[in-house]
Amino acid sequence: MINLNNKQFKYPDTAAYDYVIKAFAAKGISYKDIAKIAYQMQSVFIDNLDMKEVEKDTIDVLHKREVLNNAMVGLELDRLTSEGQLSQPLEAIIQNDSGVFGVDEGLALNIANIYGTIGVTNYGYIDRDKVGIIKQLDEDKDEDVSNTFIDDLIGAIASAVSAKVAHRYN
Repeated sequence: MINLNNKQFKYPDTAAYDYVIKAFAAKGISYKDIAKIAYQMQSVFIDNLDMKEVEKDTIDVLHKREVLNNAMVGLELDRLTSEGQLSQPLEAIIQNDSGVFGVDEGLALNIANIYGTIGVTNYGYIDRDKVGIIKQLDEDKDEDVSNTFIDDLIGAIASAVSAKVAHRYN
């Protein structure tokens, strides 16, 4: 048990990163999948964009505490929902990805906003058009599996990476 009043508490950066990467892997998602989305978004604006550079930026973004904090909360809510561990009506709202819920997008916007307005506008585009693995996660509607948060988290991380790339080149 972690004592939150412990002055000696050190934020578990590695454990948080490992948790998020493991949860993504359980859904068949790697940092390279996220990098592909960011690359697709920015390669239309940046000639000769290097995919390896975008992959490195993806790893950098995935190590940010703000990203990890929001991702852990969303991933845990998806997990708890999938396991039937949340109270009603919250569980039903999340399981059905209710359009008026908005908390999933709220967490995602926290991530996208790390890189400013361009991150937020990128996220709006991704959330509307649902590209790549995001579309797959969004369409994987199953009463036993919740993807309510993960699709938005992946989109937000890709948006943040895309914004990081854009900031470097503009």
